[in-house]
Amino acid sequence: AKGADASALCFSVIETAKHNGLDPFGYLLFLLQELPKLGENPTEEQLVPLLPWAESLPEYCKLK
Repeated sequence: AKGADASALCFSVIETAKHNGLDPFGYLLFLLQELPKLGENPTEEQLVPLLPWAESLPEYCKLK
């Protein structure tokens, strides 16, 4: 069941990225680089800039 939950989470992130005009690979790369910097209990304020609809996402996250 844990594998299914992990797969569902990944699929959700990828599809949400696509829906928001992002390159899924670039967005996942961004998340994997930035999330560890936030520590174990990030605040909502820290997470908001990482959301797929955030205007501050780097260009490499966006579809060309």
